[in-house]
Amino acid sequence: MGINIGLVGNPNSGKTTMFNSLTGSNQYVGNWPGVTIEKKTGKLKGHNDITVTDLPGIYSLSPNSMEEIITRNFLLEDDIDVIINIVDATNLERNLYLTTQILEMDKPVVIALNFLDVLEKRNIKINIDELSKLIGCPVILTSALKSEGLEKLCKITIEVAKKPRNSISLPYTFQTIKALEKIKSLANITNQYYAVRLLDQDEIITKKYKLENNQELKDIIHKYERENDTDSQSAIVEERYRIIEMIVKATVDAKKAKLSTTEKIDKVLINRWLAIPIFLGIMFLVYYISIVSVGELTVQGMEYFFDVIIGENVRSFLLNANVAEWMISLIVDGIIAGVGGVLTFVPQMIILFLFLSLLEDTGYMARVAFIMDSIFRKFGLSGKSFIPMLIGTGCSVPGIMAARTIEDERDRALTIILTPFIPCGAKLPIFALFVGVFFGPLASVSMYLLGIVVVIIAGVILKHTKYFGGERSSFVLELPEYHLPSIKGTLSSVWDRSKAFIIKAGTIIFIASVIIWILQSFSWNMHMVANHEESILASIGKFIAPIFAPLGFGNWEATVAILTSFAAKENVVSTFEILSTGVSLNTYVSTLFTPLSGYAFMAFILLAPPCFASLSTMKKELPSVKLTLFAIGFQFTVAYIIALLIFQGGKLYNQSSALPTILISLIIIVFMALIIKHKVKNRGCSGCYQSNCKHRKE
Repeated sequence: MGINIGLVGNPNSGKTTMFNSLTGSNQYVGNWPGVTIEKKTGKLKGHNDITVTDLPGIYSLSPNSMEEIITRNFLLEDDIDVIINIVDATNLERNLYLTTQILEMDKPVVIALNFLDVLEKRNIKINIDELSKLIGCPVILTSALKSEGLEKLCKITIEVAKKPRNSISLPYTFQTIKALEKIKSLANITNQYYAVRLLDQDEIITKKYKLENNQELKDIIHKYERENDTDSQSAIVEERYRIIEMIVKATVDAKKAKLSTTEKIDKVLINRWLAIPIFLGIMFLVYYISIVSVGELTVQGMEYFFDVIIGENVRSFLLNANVAEWMISLIVDGIIAGVGGVLTFVPQMIILFLFLSLLEDTGYMARVAFIMDSIFRKFGLSGKSFIPMLIGTGCSVPGIMAARTIEDERDRALTIILTPFIPCGAKLPIFALFVGVFFGPLASVSMYLLGIVVVIIAGVILKHTKYFGGERSSFVLELPEYHLPSIKGTLSSVWDRSKAFIIKAGTIIFIASVIIWILQSFSWNMHMVANHEESILASIGKFIAPIFAPLGFGNWEATVAILTSFAAKENVVSTFEILSTGVSLNTYVSTLFTPLSGYAFMAFILLAPPCFASLSTMKKELPSVKLTLFAIGFQFTVAYIIALLIFQGGKLYNQSSALPTILISLIIIVFMALIIKHKVKNRGCSGCYQSNCKHRKE
């Protein structure tokens, strides 16, 4: 009979690295039933009958987020034989809070005390035998990154899984033990975890035992709160930390501990004055290497590969095979040009993904979230919002879904609406194209800065509306120790991101390229046209183009590129590539835009509503269709206004059309001021819950 192992731990405790080391390549990824949060499972190396499940990283088993609910339900209801609790040995006090909850579940538990290598460097000593005795389960020192102690961990875990579980009772105070015993008797249970959750007034567990309106339970809790002079939730938290403090004091010797390398580095990297300049410098260097220096060389090579080696050879082959001219044009000028135009940027993307993965794996990106939290909080926004936005730099879809970890519904909805303003991977080829034609790497970095600035401004505006108003939620972030990234883990991350980009080029962009070619090759009476100006695509673009004329790109080519971007943002590049028949892509783009209108176009693409996949995810995650439509309208309005200000402001700076520019700018500023004033005036006390408040609507 097989054994099921669950890996549980705090974020940044080395849990994912541990999972990869234990399972190797014998793993597969899916979704938890009913939700789209990733589920990783695999077979323990050398044991095909042992399944390992990597559970979401959490700080506690209180069901406040989707991750906590999934983990708790899995541990309580699924057929788990043993739990491996990964604990960051360098931060024992913080990590043991989750451990104390797991120990009460009456499940076999093994503690993997991780980061052994860091402990040795910092000269911190932990009495493993005493720790094991105090918490009542085996404790194994490990280093998941260096695969140290894993063989012993596997051996002990298998042994523990085959033994009956001994119930563990934490050394609570007399009042707590007395209250728990009464609750166990009332609910007819022996499980300590359930008893604690009932005392903690957990709604889910209370309903499970049908005690929602039980007066005896209310009396027990009320008496317990009188004895502790606080509410039951706070009393339980204080109890846990008292027990943890006792355990740490008895087992950890940090008298000769050295200042860690992480602490030394953080004195510089998260310094209140240097943090932002260093972050900007790092991002500039990343984009300079990825897009301008090394990246530009790769683009030239890829263009030659698709245009000459593939394009011309395929054209010659088809001509020799007497294939119809329209079919040759479809394959070479449509499919190869469209898909190849996007794949041209794959090497640049790989280099960029490599740098971003290295920054994530070393622990620096967690510091970026910490830095941005300090900025967000000054503007009344939740620091929790930046984590989904950070994830959204890869793709907006997982970034939007990551907002599920935000408990407050208003902050969650606000984050979902603002996350697409941060540049995702799909927008990078567009930026790379325009940077190559008009600008340097600073233009790419400025897109990130513009996204962050717009997030803050838009967030402040929305926070002053009735729906999104209220107090910001608290933000807790564990800053991991700096460490050298795992080569295997980094390459795996780069491959996953690059593979997703390539698959999209081979599917969505392939289909879009065929459709674009048909629309630009035929007129409405379905006759092939020699001039693109007479095509269906041109007529559609010319009809809509006047809308974008004030933004500087009122030509039909730019308009249809915007329309095709809703299928996938990369389609902007493939659209220009298909339309640029006979000339290089860079030359063609330089005829459509000036540097000023090109920058306004980049800003519009950055801030406009995201692709259909992201919009579909927004619809699922937001509480109503009405709010989804508001989000789309708000994103389009913001994109239009920012692009308008960039282009018209640039024209004013260049002393051309000064009077119209001034008038338009004044109208926009006055209009925005009136909206903000109206929203602030009608905000009332949306964050107030006093029944006698005159602003509150019953």
